[in-house]
Amino acid sequence: MDQDMKAAVCGPDGCTDAAAETAPLPQAAAGPGTRLDIVSDAICPWCFIGKRHLERALALLAPEDLRFTVQWNPFQLNPDMPKEGVERAAYRAAKFGSAARARELDARVTAAAAAAGLTFHLDRIVRTPNTLNAHRLIWLAGREGVQDAAMEAVFAAYFFEGSDIGEPAILADCAAEAGLARRTVLDFLAGDAMEAEMRAADLAAREAGVNGVPSFFLDGYGLFSGAVPAAEMAEALRRARQILSSRAA
Repeated sequence: MDQDMKAAVCGPDGCTDAAAETAPLPQAAAGPGTRLDIVSDAICPWCFIGKRHLERALALLAPEDLRFTVQWNPFQLNPDMPKEGVERAAYRAAKFGSAARARELDARVTAAAAAAGLTFHLDRIVRTPNTLNAHRLIWLAGREGVQDAAMEAVFAAYFFEGSDIGEPAILADCAAEAGLARRTVLDFLAGDAMEAEMRAADLAAREAGVNGVPSFFLDGYGLFSGAVPAAEMAEALRRARQILSSRAA
């Protein structure tokens, strides 16, 4: 079922480019071919773009009564990032060879985001954060049934506002936007609950062959990696559902 459907994707060495209305992703579906897992990182621009494409893909499939339960799963593009993060401009200049090259890449992804209906302000980002706490928050939000809203808020804080999403206070603000109690989230992030589990899930994704994000899985079967256009996403999900349903028959 693996499709050779490569599109814009982020990996440890950076993001490749390619070439809206917004709606919450559905969180309830049952039966074969309904669990859609997305492996992503909160600082991956193509993951946010891919989220928009997926929202549109699912809207295309809804009239066919094809619905999915969506789960966001952790991947750290920079697993060795210091807990406090690093200064973004210097980090990206070193990573990509020059400040000019880093700015060029930012401009290209900003243009791609605009095509998806997203207004990125990457110039506002001062620090590249460690995303472990962001993943812990997303897990907690999933347990409370508001994972998509929390994922949206974290993406928006980083890519729209340039907020340091490594900071618990910023993450608590994102959680409050999603409907979680801010104090509860601050208390949760002050401890180490789910840190080991998030690292283990990241490792499991790598061992399963994920080397770039976003990566999409249906019932555990790899579909595609990257911010695939909505129509192609919809077709891949449609075909995969048919295959999994026929296997279960």
